[in-house]
Amino acid sequence: MSAHTSGQPTGDSDLSSGPGQAAPSADGTPGAAEGATKVIDGSGRSAHRFWSSRRIPAALAALLSAVAVGFLLYDVVAVRAGWNAMRWRRRLAEELATRPLDDVWMIVGAAVAMALGLWLFLLAVTPGLRRLLPMRRPTGIPGTEVVRAGLDRRAAALVLRDRAMQVPGVQSAQVDVGRRKVKARARAHFRDLEEVRADLDAELGEAVTSLGLARQPTLAVRVRRPKKG
Repeated sequence: MSAHTSGQPTGDSDLSSGPGQAAPSADGTPGAAEGATKVIDGSGRSAHRFWSSRRIPAALAALLSAVAVGFLLYDVVAVRAGWNAMRWRRRLAEELATRPLDDVWMIVGAAVAMALGLWLFLLAVTPGLRRLLPMRRPTGIPGTEVVRAGLDRRAAALVLRDRAMQVPGVQSAQVDVGRRKVKARARAHFRDLEEVRADLDAELGEAVTSLGLARQPTLAVRVRRPKKG
């Protein structure tokens, strides 16, 4: 997720800082760029990502499974009752018995089944909701141990972008917020680039810390001059 503002161009040079160069905040809290911390909330427990309910994939998988099992069960019951098996099941049995393993349709069917199974497996073992960043839980307040809060990555990017625009000399800024890293790119139309970068490191480091995220992301800041028109 990212936020971006732009302004008028004037020149063109570049200065960047790698991850881990943010200054401490005003209250002595280390800046966000001192490295990604463990995902620990205020109570000392691990803060896990939010799990998506995935209602649509689950409903589609359940519906398709119910239809397939229903057809098969109906045909089996019909055969047990003395009726002939359905044409599709006789045809399927003949095809599986006569077609070689290197047949194109056999390979395509196996590939589709494998892709569907892999997709369902990934849905089952991954949390989803990548746009939400888990936040620290407050301590010392009764009942808050069952409360979980999350911050939208786009909202976090807008907050950091606004803080970056408050730094003197910054003409435009773009901030990308990931789960482990925050990338800030700014254009400075006056002041020394090194001074602007240092101020951005300090300002954004304090801003990232104030977001209250359970995982403190690393911070990478890049400053350059606007290109000449």
